[in-house]
Amino acid sequence: MVATDRPVKSAVAAPRPVWLVRAGVHGEDDDAALGLGLAIIGYHDIPSLATVHSAQEMIEHVRRATPSAKEANIRNRASQLNAFALTMMKGDVVALPLKSRPSQVALGLVAGEYSFREVNGKQRHTRAVEWVRPDLPRNAFEQDMLYSLGSFMTVCRIQRHHAEERFAAVLAGGEDPGFEGESQEAVAEPRAVEVEPPGIPDVTQTAHDQVVARIQAKFQEHDLARLVDAVLRAEGYETQVSTPGPDGGVDILAGQGPLGLDGQKLCVQVKSSRSPSDVKIFRELKGTMDSFKADRGLLVSWGGYTRALEQEARQSYFQVRLWNAVDLVEAIYRTYDKLPEEIQADLPLKRVWALVVEELE
Repeated sequence: MVATDRPVKSAVAAPRPVWLVRAGVHGEDDDAALGLGLAIIGYHDIPSLATVHSAQEMIEHVRRATPSAKEANIRNRASQLNAFALTMMKGDVVALPLKSRPSQVALGLVAGEYSFREVNGKQRHTRAVEWVRPDLPRNAFEQDMLYSLGSFMTVCRIQRHHAEERFAAVLAGGEDPGFEGESQEAVAEPRAVEVEPPGIPDVTQTAHDQVVARIQAKFQEHDLARLVDAVLRAEGYETQVSTPGPDGGVDILAGQGPLGLDGQKLCVQVKSSRSPSDVKIFRELKGTMDSFKADRGLLVSWGGYTRALEQEARQSYFQVRLWNAVDLVEAIYRTYDKLPEEIQADLPLKRVWALVVEELE
């Protein structure tokens, strides 16, 4: 049940219930969850749920553990714990948005019953999971599903817009077929099982997903390299962009100074595919750097990276940088005022302020 980079052939024979399960406010349990084949949730102040057998018993269990909590909070937490320990069944789909790798979401199948077990020296609430697609790009899903994945709830069931059929398709290695029906809500919040109030959407993540969707629509294939080139120029580099077609292993050559001959020499490879780049791509960039006698490399992969690539890239931390969709968007935010007018026209952005809402556990 440990995550692997093996190709996905067929994950599920039929659609199954889909559960959003987070692994810590800051993604502190992401690696443990994927490495150990587990879904791990917080609630550190709640003891083992092994002796709880019903929703009402769960409420009483949480009330005893947190006697000073408000009744609404007790019921909210009990509902999520009940969903995690009692409602989720073997074979159900688990979606884990990765805070440690914000451009990716892990998809897997529930493979065991609830267990209160030791993880990194602490007792934790867990379910065994086979992580079938541990490094799936968030942009593999259409915008309405990303709204659902953006809920602040720790555990909730995703049901809107034929979610079960769509997750089954993606889990089996296909694409999100999207939803065609009644008009989609502006904010399609997932409903948590027996939880009031409903899940609060992560406004920051929602806004980011919208920007990603716009870039995906407007800057496909070689145009994504054009966008990266504009960002590098805004950062002060002199650049040369390869023409569309075979690029000899490099999309952009960049240097500093008036002629681009000063400072560090940079080789940039841009991958616009929604699939994660693998170690072969990384090794090709390293070879290209040697051919062009470049000091540094930048690999921009819109679909993110496999875990194997990330592990190998650590050995070249001081030579090569990896940008995923999140990194590119953040670079765009940082340089937006300096980007060419035609780029800004294709990607119109405005800075806004929003109240930060604490996550619900």
